[in-house]
Amino acid sequence: MSTRTLISPAALARPRGKAVYWTVFTVTVLLFALAFLFPVYWMVTGALKSPSEVAETPPTLVPRHWHTSAYTDAWDLMQLPQHLWNTAVQAAGAWACQLVLCTAAAYALSKLRPLFGRVVLGGILATLMVPAQALVVPTYLTVADLPLIHTSLLNDPLAIWLPAAANAFNLYLLKRFFDQIPRDVLEAAEIDGAGKLRILWSIVLPMSRPVLGVVSIFALVGVWQDFLWPLMVFSDTDKQPISVALVQLSQNIPLTVLVAAMVIASIPVVALFLVFQRHIIAGIGAGSVKG
Repeated sequence: MSTRTLISPAALARPRGKAVYWTVFTVTVLLFALAFLFPVYWMVTGALKSPSEVAETPPTLVPRHWHTSAYTDAWDLMQLPQHLWNTAVQAAGAWACQLVLCTAAAYALSKLRPLFGRVVLGGILATLMVPAQALVVPTYLTVADLPLIHTSLLNDPLAIWLPAAANAFNLYLLKRFFDQIPRDVLEAAEIDGAGKLRILWSIVLPMSRPVLGVVSIFALVGVWQDFLWPLMVFSDTDKQPISVALVQLSQNIPLTVLVAAMVIASIPVVALFLVFQRHIIAGIGAGSVKG
């Protein structure tokens, strides 16, 4: 089966065709790289300028004088270590709760086939059509006064962990991947005497590493960049995550210091993507192939 391309193989084999192809390819890659990297460069160098130079019109592309004090001032004045730690604790707890609950629910709906499983799955997917803003008030009232035990989770990491545990999109993503695992593999494990939990732990989860990596990225980044919900549940400034603290502490702070704080706050997320980009691509590819 032949593949149609913009340039025929015969034209690509000629020296002129090959030169045109690689020229267009190189220019396109450079333009896309510039479009993605220039905002990062602008943010990083903006913190290295003086406050007066940042406010200049037209702006300068390269700082006239390099000032690194904005980064040290942001680290100390805005208490970034404490707020970064708060964010890490909240994101890690939400990730663990979401991974356990969504994996167990997806495995049950995919392989255990419970009674009315399709009805339950339809109800879960129906929640995706409800705007997130419509759930803020009832979720807040629930967290402020938990039913039955009547206790408040405000200013507590559990207020982030528990609402984030049930994620319909990640649950559906896991279920679709579990559906592609051949039943012959699971039946062979059952013949060897493995129970349902043993099959999940020893067979399903090791085979699901790509999609688990994708779900983990979604869970961590979702909590890390969330603003409205942490703002509502954390009135104590010392317990606020970095997304809320940057706004709350930005008053009477020089613009260069605020930009430097944003740069520092974005480093963990960028590093997360760079480290796990292979798993993300593998997870996307694994989800698109029928097993």
